[in-house]
Amino acid sequence: MTRRDGGAERDETLAAFDEAVNLTAGELDRWLETDEAKSVGQKPDGGGESTGHASGRRIAALLRTRKDELTDDDLAHMRKVVGYVHRHLAQRPDGDVTDTPWRYSLMNWGHDPQKKT
Repeated sequence: MTRRDGGAERDETLAAFDEAVNLTAGELDRWLETDEAKSVGQKPDGGGESTGHASGRRIAALLRTRKDELTDDDLAHMRKVVGYVHRHLAQRPDGDVTDTPWRYSLMNWGHDPQKKT
C-alpha cells in the first residue's frame, strides 16, 4: 500500500467522502454493534458479515486515519463509499424511513439520512 502525495483527484475524493459520510467513527462503531446493523446487506455464501457491515468497520478506521496517511487502497474504498451512498440515496422509499432496511444499510456505509447536521 502506497501513500499518495496529493493532487486534485485526492482532494476531490476526500471532500466527497466527508460529504457522504455524516457519522463519526464513534457513532458508526456504536451503530455496527446493533442487531439492526447486522440484519441488512448482502452476506457471502454461508453467512457471515455483510459487505456493508464490513465496509462500515473500514469506514470507522478511515475516519480515524490522518489524511496524509491514507493509501491508494484507502482512497479507492472512499470512492466506493461515495458511490454507494449516492446511489442508495437516489432509491429513497416513500414514507417514514426511520426503521427501514434502506436506512440501516446506508448507516452501515456511514450515512444516516435522518441525522441533522
